[in-house]
Amino acid sequence: MESTTLHPLIVAAYRVLETGEPITHAEALLLADLPGELALDLASLANKVKNRYGNKTEALHACSIMNAKSGVCGENCRFCAQSRHNHANIEVYDLVNEESVLIEARHCLAEGVSHFGIVTSGYGYKKISSEFQRVLDMIDRLHEELPELHVCASLGMLGEEPAAALAAHGIAHYNINIQVAPDRYHDLIADTHTVEERIETIRLLRKHNISVCCGGIMGVGESMEERIAMIFALQELDVTVIPLNVLVPIDGTPLEGSDPVSVADIVKTFALCRLAHPDKIIKFAAGRETIMKDFQGLLMLSGANGYLTGGYLTTRGREVADDRRFASQIASFN
Repeated sequence: MESTTLHPLIVAAYRVLETGEPITHAEALLLADLPGELALDLASLANKVKNRYGNKTEALHACSIMNAKSGVCGENCRFCAQSRHNHANIEVYDLVNEESVLIEARHCLAEGVSHFGIVTSGYGYKKISSEFQRVLDMIDRLHEELPELHVCASLGMLGEEPAAALAAHGIAHYNINIQVAPDRYHDLIADTHTVEERIETIRLLRKHNISVCCGGIMGVGESMEERIAMIFALQELDVTVIPLNVLVPIDGTPLEGSDPVSVADIVKTFALCRLAHPDKIIKFAAGRETIMKDFQGLLMLSGANGYLTGGYLTTRGREVADDRRFASQIASFN
């Protein structure tokens, strides 16, 4: 009979479950090198760690976002349909009005999703411009009319004054991703701005006690070792929510036609992220439906305890009601 003994590296990693102390960078590299047939053993450990340490505030974190300003972005992020440097066929519009945001937020809340993010294209806001003030007014309106809603935002890079203003207006989480290992940002993501500008924004947000939602993307040409470097860079930044995306290649961008990341590697990445961040919210975002397809539930059993529902700025996601049923089924494994 074939032995069912766990691999010694996975046995050693059970220390995380026992103590709550994360794995080291060196341990993550060794675990990542295990064959695909052991991915489920690693996932099982990550799921146990998630259940013990990662579900302290809510069993499953669900959020929805609204593309409140679309396209004509001056940055040249290689994966992004909204960059004016790329040629994707998307809808382009300026910042929407308050009523549009309120309608979308009400729908989000009615569907049982309590976190709602306002997202705008572009570099960001170094000063409080008239457009940024309109976003602040939207946040105030949402707080006033939907007090049970957690209002979040993703507005690009920020200066001191906008960061302080968001704190004063009660933003719940602010999303700004480092995307990849910091030393690979220039080559794999963009060269019209630097990852240091993103990290400086994260530090400003932390200075003003704003919870940071910051993660990355798989499938843009990075190696597994570089994914792990990104995971540990997030550890140093001490973020609250970690969204992990898988590239959905969009026609008209430099990454159109890219080969997909294997399901086994995605599972390993989520599991290693959980073992490196035992008590964080780790959220599966883009690629959940289109790349994982029949395997998307597996990620919720591999360390993830959150998901983005309803759509991804320029691409549609699964219906919120379908995701609610999905979440209730996953809960039986907790």
